Amino acid sequence: MSTSDTTTDHKTIQKWAEARDGRPSVIRTKGKGGVLRIDFGEKDEELEEVSWDEFFKIFDQNKLAFLYQDKTKDGKTSRFSKFVERDRIGGAKKS
Repeated sequence: MSTSDTTTDHKTIQKWAEARDGRPSVIRTKGKGGVLRIDFGEKDEELEEVSWDEFFKIFDQNKLAFLYQDKTKDGKTSRFSKFVERDRIGGAKKS
């Protein structure tokens, strides 16, 4: 069985992403600075790579939390993640 965790800790998020060769990125939008993404592998041309500082500034301004999975149900490294509203986190394990 695979499980997910939720965190707002910047170091945990950065460590998780970098362990999977992920880069902090955004899709630019009006108003909120951009929609956060972690770009894995070959660069996605629709995403703009940003510094971790800018990434976490947007993350905190939008009061987000990071929902992520370390391992798949068969034990392989997982790249599953998504950003959720902090006030919506409930049943997932928080770190």
